[in-house]
Amino acid sequence: MKGTPDMPMCGFSRAVIQVMQVQGVKPDLLKTFNCLEDQELREGIKEYSDWPTIPQVYVDGEFVGGCDIVINMHQSGELEELLEKNGLLLPLKEQGQK
Repeated sequence: MKGTPDMPMCGFSRAVIQVMQVQGVKPDLLKTFNCLEDQELREGIKEYSDWPTIPQVYVDGEFVGGCDIVINMHQSGELEELLEKNGLLLPLKEQGQK
């Protein structure tokens, strides 16, 4: 991502963080890297995933997509299924909103 979860440096990174919060992802399991601090990482991740934009979301080492794909998956319910299957969600009682 560009920036950090507490201080995203672009709207797309902010949107992905917000989606993850709404989904109830366990904060200690959300790993992020600020690509603005490392030019080699920024270019390398694009090549690795064959995806031209940042942020990029990975679950269990598999590339899921960028901001638009994550938002679409969130809206369709696919993201919740994927996150739940991989044990990344807080229990409902801790989410306080579902």
